[in-house]
Order: sequence, then C-alpha cells, then structure tokens
Amino acid sequence: MVSRVIPVEPFDLVVFGGTGDLARRKILPALFRRFCSGQMEENSRIIGAARSDHSQDEYRQMVAEAIAEFNTTSHCEAGTLDAFLDRIDYVHVDAKGEEGWKTLADLMQPGKVRAFYFSVAPSLFGDLAERLHTHGMADSDSRIVVEKPFGRDLETAKALNDVLAQHFHESQIYRIDHYLGKETVQNLMAVRFGNMLFEPLWNSQYVDHIQITVAETVGVGGRGEYYDRSGAMRDMVQNHLMQLLCLIAMEPPAKFDPDAVRDEKLKVIRALNPVEPADIVRGQYGPEKRNGPDYISDVENPRATSESFIALRVGISNWRWAGTPFYLRTGKKLKARASEIAVVFKETPHSIFGPEAGRHRNILTIRLQPNEGMDLDVTIKEPGPGGMRLIDVPLDMTFADALGPDGEEVPDAYERLIMDVIRGNQTLFMRGDEVEAAWAWTDPIIGGWESRGDRPVTYEPGSSGPEDALALIHRDGRRWREIRS
Repeated sequence: MVSRVIPVEPFDLVVFGGTGDLARRKILPALFRRFCSGQMEENSRIIGAARSDHSQDEYRQMVAEAIAEFNTTSHCEAGTLDAFLDRIDYVHVDAKGEEGWKTLADLMQPGKVRAFYFSVAPSLFGDLAERLHTHGMADSDSRIVVEKPFGRDLETAKALNDVLAQHFHESQIYRIDHYLGKETVQNLMAVRFGNMLFEPLWNSQYVDHIQITVAETVGVGGRGEYYDRSGAMRDMVQNHLMQLLCLIAMEPPAKFDPDAVRDEKLKVIRALNPVEPADIVRGQYGPEKRNGPDYISDVENPRATSESFIALRVGISNWRWAGTPFYLRTGKKLKARASEIAVVFKETPHSIFGPEAGRHRNILTIRLQPNEGMDLDVTIKEPGPGGMRLIDVPLDMTFADALGPDGEEVPDAYERLIMDVIRGNQTLFMRGDEVEAAWAWTDPIIGGWESRGDRPVTYEPGSSGPEDALALIHRDGRRWREIRS
C-alpha cells in the first residue's frame, strides 16, 4: 500500500532559530524526509536564520550532521543528501536589530510561497513579525509558524495574539501542536466520521468513560528551569491533552474545513466544567531507588511547587457527553513511554451468559506513540470445550503492520504539518480564540491550587504515578489502564 505523494508548490521556508535544538531534531530532518519522498519542487529553498555567525558551508555541515543523527527514513537514494543540502542557505540575523535582514530579504524569490518558522522564544515573535514587514518580506499570502508555549496564561496568550495580529491576519498564523500531526490523531477523525459503526455510539448513552494518557519515562532533563515555571498543566494539559480531548468530544463539523473543524473544537473547550480540587492530583517524582536526582534537584529549586505529573477528572456540559467523565493524566519518569486514548464503552445491560462468564466491555484504544495504531477489544467465546467462557480479544490495526514492509513509511508529525503550512491548510493548527479559550479554562485551576497553597505529592520513578491518582478513578468504580510501551 503506497500512497501517492503530490509535490507542494515552490516555497521559501525561513527557519528562525535554525541552529537550535528543535530545528536540528525535528524541523530539518522532517524537511529532508519530504525531500526524499519527492514532495519538494526543484526551486524550493530552506533558509536557516539565527544569531550564530556561520558560513553557508558550516551551516550545511550542521544540517548534514543533524540528519545523520535524527533522520528516521530508509527510503532515500544515494546522493539525495547532497541534493538536499544544495537547497539550504543560511543568514546571520539579529531578531532585535537590523543585522542580516537585508541579506535575508534579497534571498526571497518572487512568485513563491513564503513561510517563516518562528522556532524561537515567544518574546521574539513580535520583533520578527515587525521586521518581516519592515523589510518587505511578508505579503498577504505569507505564513508564519509559531511553537508552544503560546503564553503561560490567558493574559499573555492574548498579548501574543495581539502582537501577531498587528502584522499578520489570523489566516496566516499557524500555531503548531505536533500531536495533531500524528497519523493516529487524524485517523481518529476518520474512524469517527467515516464509519457508520462508531458515530451512533459516540455519546454518554454508550460510552462509560474516556481516558487520555501521555506518559514519559524521562525526567525534565535540561528543561528544569522551564518546568519550574510551568509544570505539566501548562506544558501538556493546556495544549496537547486539550487538543486530543477536543477531537474525541467534538461534534461532526459540516465539512472537513479548517474553520469548521476548529469551530467544533472551540465549542468543546467552552463546554468544559470547572474542575473541583478533589478531582485534581499533582505529583513530583522522587529519587530513583532512593539514589540520584529527584524532581526538586532537576529543577534546582528546593521550594518548587510545579508538578511533573497531573491527573484530572473532567466533565463536559453538553448534550452528547453530560455525565461521562474524561480522565486525563500525564507525567514524567513513569513506567513506560506511551500516549493513548481509550474509549471505554458500557457493559451490556444484561448478560445472557450468567455471572460465571465474567464482566466484559468493548474498549477502543487509539495509540499515538510509540506504536501508532488502534485496537478494539471485543468479547468472544474462549476456544475449547467446557461451556461458554468469554474472553476479550483485540482487533488490532498497527499502522506499520497494516502498511506492510514495502509500504509507505508513516510520516513524522512535523513532516505533515510543515507541508500543510506550505499548502495553506490550517485544519491541524490552533486558532487564536481556541488558545485563549483553553487558557480561560486552565487559569482558574492553576490559580486555585496556588491560592490554597497545595503542594504536589511524591511518586516513585518507574511507577504509574502517585497513589492519589489511582484513588481518583477508583472512587468512581473504575481503573486506569496499565501504562505500556
């Protein structure tokens, strides 16, 4: 099963922060993979821009090293890397001054799509946007890409939106959340809205509850200073988990159109109930095996009250989901690296097989990482003699298996999202009012625990998180699904 790759129209893509970690790990390797797939026209160019004073050859060498370290595709012919590097330019640019801007402007070619990736701190967004206009590089068809964190609360998010709106129309702003570029996330919409099987059951009448889990085995690492100021709520829930929740819970849009999809997501956010203190569990990982750094050491703040783990019980006040709880959890230094959504359906209202058959229910699991795919647990008779014994077995669709060894490799999220920017398709990007609505729901939750002086509880590295998180769902007669990689 090999998909047909359609080249995008010629473009100039400027990556501000082109020497940074995100560019090296994600953006440049993603562009190389799209180049290998034949999706970049011959006169498309990629221009790195940063404060570092590199020559073009030095930058191309850095790009080659990044691709050697972080590229994941095997479908590249000999000589492809050299051809890709020929598309690379570099400009030394001062975001807050004038150095390098004329040189950058001179590289822009007329008649091509212009995209500017702001892989820099949000404090530089306004400076970059202003200088792009001052030096005549931004026109009505230009696009800018901005990474999270998009604000740290509602006030700062509004300020960032206002800064960008001074120079770019909302239709030109692409707020990227790489979770939305994952193949499984998009297949979630296809499963829901492309199959008659699921949509009639996708409501509180048939769904018992929904679990969304994003678990990591690593600690905060070199992001200690950032995490001390943000915590898991700001870093993960307000954006990644919120987007997954919206896609699971939203109503069918009238058509698969960027604003139609985002309108429905916005309705979900505005229908979220306030979260009570009893429905929140926050944690910090302790030292591993009583030896080594704990969360406090990693953020280098003995009084840190930010969380490396959070679990929430969330409700949605609308016709479809009233009474159906959504359980969200995310954390670092947990037992496995896994991201999944589990739609747990209700049990049959009456079992004709008697109590000895056990209790069974259907669960649709959408796996986002590490093995993207879906499976549906269905109840069947256990093979063999001895009566009607029921067991649950999965109908499994792992993308790597479904596509086969000779099939098209599943694209990385950044590959798809960057190409969507070039196409001008905003479906998988957050709109400004969506970001502000998410912060409007998040801010009171954070403000509540700050005003109460709540401190996170400690949990064991390599576990499933704090014991209090288990109690959060157990009190409802439910259990977290086991975290598995």
